[in-house]
Amino acid sequence: MIIFEDTSHFSQAERGSVATIGKFDGVHLGHQLIIDQLKGLAERLDLPTLVILIEPHPEEFFARELGVCPARLTTVEEKCELLESLGIDFVYILKFDKSTSELSAESYIKDILFDGLGVTGFIVGNDFRFGHKRAGSFDLLERKGAEFGFEVIQTASYERNGHRISSTFVREQLANGNFELVEQLLGRPYSMKGFVEKGRQLGAELGFPTCNLNPARRQLPLHGVFACHVRLRNNYHEAAVNIGYRPTVTEEGVPLLEAHILDFDEDLYGQNIEVIFRQKIRGELKFDGLDALKKQLATDVKLVREVFGSIIL
Repeated sequence: MIIFEDTSHFSQAERGSVATIGKFDGVHLGHQLIIDQLKGLAERLDLPTLVILIEPHPEEFFARELGVCPARLTTVEEKCELLESLGIDFVYILKFDKSTSELSAESYIKDILFDGLGVTGFIVGNDFRFGHKRAGSFDLLERKGAEFGFEVIQTASYERNGHRISSTFVREQLANGNFELVEQLLGRPYSMKGFVEKGRQLGAELGFPTCNLNPARRQLPLHGVFACHVRLRNNYHEAAVNIGYRPTVTEEGVPLLEAHILDFDEDLYGQNIEVIFRQKIRGELKFDGLDALKKQLATDVKLVREVFGSIIL
């Protein structure tokens, strides 16, 4: 799979492409249905598949003014890895900034889709809005598609028990700790990946050394302590994981994921790991000092051991 951020270097535009566009946060089963639809159209037209990823999410960009935005399920790196596993040929990272937000809907279609990417077939939801002040609509895409000679097709919708699968619905289930349902919605367990960073060593001082990851999200979809598996070099290790803002030891409000791997003593700094969430133990709490925190960590680890004593993978 080829990832690019500049359409001027996209030579495939001369031949054509079959594309879809969106944030694809979580790359859940609804997204995967669109990918299947995209691949079917690409096969019919004998053209490569192209996913246009909007990054950052528009809500994150406008959060500079509004102050809030939805939690992010997946980083752009995680999205690209998942899209590659689904057999996508090209990913175009469409940078959402002030210039993009002010681009007219007509220019969006002509400059990006037609001239920049050579779109021959375009699959998108009928509620997709784009361009300055969200003036662009599915109807406009159909009209302009007919003018420029590319086909516009409405995306299929994926429902489960009457609920349309969406990133919002997945976020809600994660926040409620419904990991079994989340796994069904994603087609895989929910996880976060990253490189282990050097921390303050506080965990080791308290008797619970951790490997630390930067979640790389403006807003976290999870807060608290969880029973997790840590995948390291295709081996799975049981772990007690805290993700949040560490209110007992910091006032900075910087998100961090800390994984205490059970019965494990190895330097993991700089190594890439995957943290797979299995069950919530408790919410994030602020304790009256380090002694109270240490006591709670011992309880957390005990509960995590009990979880894995009963879990069946």
